[in-house]
Amino acid sequence: MKAVRIHAFGGPEVLQYEDVPRPELEPGRVLVQVHAAGINPVDWKCRTRGMIVERPLPIILGWDISGVVEAVAPDVSKFKASDEVYGMVGFPDLGNAYAEYLVAKPEHLALKPKNASHIEAASLPLVALTAWQAIFDRGDVQAGQRVLVHAAAGGVGYIDVQLAKWKGAYVIGTASAKNAEFVSSLGADEVINYTTTLFEDAVGEVDLVLDNVGGETLERSFAIVKRGGKLVTIAGRPDEAKAKAHGIEAFSFLVEPNASQLEQIAALVEAGTLKPVASTIFPLEQTRQAHELSETRHLHGKIVLQVR
Repeated sequence: MKAVRIHAFGGPEVLQYEDVPRPELEPGRVLVQVHAAGINPVDWKCRTRGMIVERPLPIILGWDISGVVEAVAPDVSKFKASDEVYGMVGFPDLGNAYAEYLVAKPEHLALKPKNASHIEAASLPLVALTAWQAIFDRGDVQAGQRVLVHAAAGGVGYIDVQLAKWKGAYVIGTASAKNAEFVSSLGADEVINYTTTLFEDAVGEVDLVLDNVGGETLERSFAIVKRGGKLVTIAGRPDEAKAKAHGIEAFSFLVEPNASQLEQIAALVEAGTLKPVASTIFPLEQTRQAHELSETRHLHGKIVLQVR
């Protein structure tokens, strides 16, 4: 089969499109013919060794996939051959998504939303699970609460906006001027141009901050969370002493595979409540270019590799 592997850590040039052995089905696993694979920042962070998967090189990167079940092990009852599935496979261990076939745990997969293409479905798993686990598992968002989403046009942020609105929150997003209309189209009640306006001057108090930026943005966010409120970040470690001084709860976390949540996300897509946005599509052989674009961080929605 064709796949993209790295034989050394480094820049996009280490990504090699090549022939590799097709994986063999194992007990308790599902063999999936991959149709599309999503690109996430964690992919190139692993490629540059910013995040390390402790496996011998060469390795196949990527975790988000959508495809068709080719075969299932005899001890697997959840899926059958020809099922269309999507998921975040293997995370945080190797996912092997940049390939025409992969072997996955059935608990890392769910049936693909019926009304979504494989490209759209592959754009969802990691970012949608991250948003779900931030908003509901940590943020416990409630109808009527005020929620600020940083980087609201980005891969996780644009899902944050939609899920928080679905729960009845008043949603404020930060974005550049060129992405303001996009964020508004997702349902945001307000959009703040972070290039011209300090969010703390424009927002007032909020019940929840969803931080997808980190650094200075994370530090400045403490001041706008009302006492008893929450700050959830995926881009750093919040200062516990600072959170205590402000009378708030602050969390950071690493997303986990969750088939039940993927099923609920698929149902929202099928209902038209959650809209996946695959803004840029590359063929598998152009994975280098996809990584180069992802590293600029100046895009909305998701980058997806068309594998089949």
